[in-house]
Amino acid sequence: MSADRQTGASRRCDVAILQVKPRKGDYQRNLAGVREVFGQLAADPPDLIVLPEAALSGYFLEGAVYDLARSASAFAADLADAWNKTGATNAVDIASGFYENDSGTYYNSAIYLEVSARGHKIVHVHRKMFLPTYGVFDEERFLSRGRKLGVFKTRFGPMALLICEDVWHSIMPTIAAIKGARCLVVPSAAPGRGVEAHDNDELESLTVWRSLLSNAASEHGVFLFYAGLTGFEGGKGMTGSSCIIDPRGKIVVQAPPLGPCILRAKIDLGEIDVARAGLPLLGDLSAALPDLLLDDELPLPRRTLDVARH
Repeated sequence: MSADRQTGASRRCDVAILQVKPRKGDYQRNLAGVREVFGQLAADPPDLIVLPEAALSGYFLEGAVYDLARSASAFAADLADAWNKTGATNAVDIASGFYENDSGTYYNSAIYLEVSARGHKIVHVHRKMFLPTYGVFDEERFLSRGRKLGVFKTRFGPMALLICEDVWHSIMPTIAAIKGARCLVVPSAAPGRGVEAHDNDELESLTVWRSLLSNAASEHGVFLFYAGLTGFEGGKGMTGSSCIIDPRGKIVVQAPPLGPCILRAKIDLGEIDVARAGLPLLGDLSAALPDLLLDDELPLPRRTLDVARH
């Protein structure tokens, strides 16, 4: 019996990724823009909508993050209200990045919620664990980092949220997959950097991103939904390039680097089982993981090693 049938999860999912171009610092205007796009989707509602990192505020906020951050409940209510005002009666799941204010502690977070005409439910909130502090980045100066990577149940099976740099550290998608995730949702705000020596003069950062995402999907046999911010903030160009990648690491659909757009695809979640059967790397890792954790040369806390041994 497939994992989808065991969990009662739907085998098919119509995914819409909104590659948005927010006006920096103008939360209400950006929310109105998302509400307008939701209205376009309502005529043929998707099952899952994914928005980028900092989708309604812009990314490079620095100290202004303290004024624009929302509680998870307030942000969820804004998204749910934006969808329900379209008049659509279909239930929809929505994932989006946002700056979170949790009783005076601030995070770069992503939320996953279920929305229906009867109301909405927050399924999971992930707080970015790797806050970049190099080059143009200075996140850790203004934000606290998350402390846990959670995997959560959805009607499409177990998923995990990773935010931008989280996925640059290969241990993150590995842990998510080991914990049962079958889909990875990656909201991102990635400024373009470097120019590769290719005929198309592609930005080096785009080449690296494509490799990272494809490798994460194929190694663990997961679908990956990447939502990239687009536009310019303070002279820094966000590279968009939102995409859906299948469990074999192949790009299903991809958006261009520049300009807002709706990227959409219907996927068959049964492909996850087929990909994992053909390349059982995740199963091999699960078998070897206890031995890896018992390695006393790893710089792990003593408690972690004690738990692994028992």
